[in-house]
Amino acid sequence: MGLRLGDTAPDFTAETSEGKITFHEWLGTSWGVLFSHPADYTPVCTTELGMTAKLKDEFDKRNVKVLALSVDDVESHQGWIKDINETQGTHVNFPIIADPKREVSTMYDMIHPNADNSLTVRSLFIIDPDKKIKLIITYPASTGRNFHEILRVIDSLQLTANYSVATPANWQHGEDVVIAPAITDEEIPAKFPKGYKKIKPYLRTTPQPNL
Repeated sequence: MGLRLGDTAPDFTAETSEGKITFHEWLGTSWGVLFSHPADYTPVCTTELGMTAKLKDEFDKRNVKVLALSVDDVESHQGWIKDINETQGTHVNFPIIADPKREVSTMYDMIHPNADNSLTVRSLFIIDPDKKIKLIITYPASTGRNFHEILRVIDSLQLTANYSVATPANWQHGEDVVIAPAITDEEIPAKFPKGYKKIKPYLRTTPQPNL
């Protein structure tokens, strides 16, 4: 059985492009994004890692550490990083796990034999400071990820972790949010002093509370 939301993210020690790390220790009190790539020197992966590097300030201000994985070795990673920096106009500023024995890939169920029996699919895990898995997205190797959507999801996860709200369809940072059904109308003024709109008894919205 694969990993599920709410599970503790498995810990591991691995060599990376920035030296050996132990995952939980490396994360510390940060949120984490762990994402896999089918192989080094592949076109879509090159654009993805370049985009991730360009968004470093966005990840930093959300207290998020980013960690990539490919089944190739560290030497291959170092050569590939030079290509990424050159072609994407950036500087790779996060570690890439070397996983030639597929140990981490297997631990995180990143290899899907019906897609490819040796290379990882584009798996992505968002992990909170308690090391719990908060989100899992899996893309096929042919489809690059939307990293602005990943930032949007992180905003939602961090907001809903601290307030009794949920985020509606297509929500963007700064927009109104949905009050959790467990909160009664009588409790709303104390919890949400900015006011609220009651559309239906089960559908109540309020301005984003942490702004």
